[in-house]
Amino acid sequence: MTAANKALLELSGVGKHFGGLAALSDVSLHIRRGEIYGLIGPNGAGKTTLFNVVTGLYQLDEGTFTFDGVAYAHCKPHVLAEVGIARTFQNIRLFANMSALENVMVGRHVRTRTGIWGALTRHAAARNEERAITQRARELLRYVGIERPHQTLAKHLSYGEQRRLEIARALATEPALLALDEPAAGMNATETESLKALLQTVRASGITVLLIEHDVKLIMGLCDRVAVLDYGKKIAEGVPEEVRRNPAVIAAYLGGEPASPSSSGEEVGVEE
Repeated sequence: MTAANKALLELSGVGKHFGGLAALSDVSLHIRRGEIYGLIGPNGAGKTTLFNVVTGLYQLDEGTFTFDGVAYAHCKPHVLAEVGIARTFQNIRLFANMSALENVMVGRHVRTRTGIWGALTRHAAARNEERAITQRARELLRYVGIERPHQTLAKHLSYGEQRRLEIARALATEPALLALDEPAAGMNATETESLKALLQTVRASGITVLLIEHDVKLIMGLCDRVAVLDYGKKIAEGVPEEVRRNPAVIAAYLGGEPASPSSSGEEVGVEE
C-alpha cells in the first residue's frame, strides 16, 4: 500500500447502542492519510454518534477503532487529542470571556512539557515555553484569517470568526486528523467559500480532515471521498460523483424508492 493510500483512521464493524436503540450498526470506514473525507446523511442517521466515537466522547460497543496503526477502542478524549485527533463541535464551544489568543493557547497546552511545577515556579524553561505557545497561537489566528486584535474576547467575534477560532484552537494541538462537526452551520455563502479555501489549505499542510456537514454542495465540492449513513448504517462510500448518483443515497434523502432517471434523460442526484 502506498503512503498516499495508507489508512490513518480505520473503523471496522463499529456498533453503538443506547438502551435498546442501535445508533450505529456494523459501520466500517477507511480514511486515508492526507485526504478530506466527508460524512453525510439525513437527520438522525448516526453521524454525530460516529463522530463522538472517533473523538472519545462515546465508547464503541462493538468493532474496532484503529488510528495510525494503533487500537484505541476505549480511550478518553484527552488521550486521543494527545495522539493526534482534534475536533470542533456543532454548537460552538469557546471560552466566551477569554480572548481569541487565550482560546488558542488553551489548545496548545496539550503539547506543553513543563507541567504544574513549571507553571508555579515560572522558571526559565516554563517562561520560554509560554512565549513559544503565545507566538504559535498568534500564527494560527493569522492562518485562519482572524485579523482582529488578538485580545478581543471570543464572545465579541462574529459568528464566522468564532467558527474559525475553533479551528485554530483545534490546530494548536498539532493534529494528524482534524475532525469538524458541521463547521459551515449558520454561515452565509461568502463565509462558506472562505471556509472551503481554509480547509484546502489545511489539507495541503498534510493534515487529514474528517468533515460532517449538512451542506451537501460544500461536501461534494471539497471532499476526496464521502460516506453516507442512514439509520446508523453505512449505505454508500466513494468519490463525490459516485455517491450523489447512488440510488440508495437518493432514496435516503428524498424518501421512498430509489429514484430513476428523469424523463428528460438527466440523472437525479442529491440536492446541493
